[in-house]
Amino acid sequence: MPTVYIPSPLRRVTGGQSKVQVTGRALEAVLSNLERQYPGVRKQICDDNGEVLSFINIFVNGTEVRQLQGLATALTETDEVSIIPAMAGGTSPTGTK
Repeated sequence: MPTVYIPSPLRRVTGGQSKVQVTGRALEAVLSNLERQYPGVRKQICDDNGEVLSFINIFVNGTEVRQLQGLATALTETDEVSIIPAMAGGTSPTGTK
């Protein structure tokens, strides 16, 4: 089963787990099965149309899925899927916010 790495902000939905194994031969199926295992996680990753939110990056074996086949990206049993939310905040170079 592919291994899905869960970012800190989503771990409250996965019971604190940082990685989970989820069945699926394509990213779409993995996300659907992830939702079945952990209800509510998909709405944190995808919009109402089922597309990955613009501020969420998903990587398969280190390559961003937008550079692959998106949600149709094929997966194997040994693939690693990383969900990475964009970071925001901090200070400007001059020290002001």
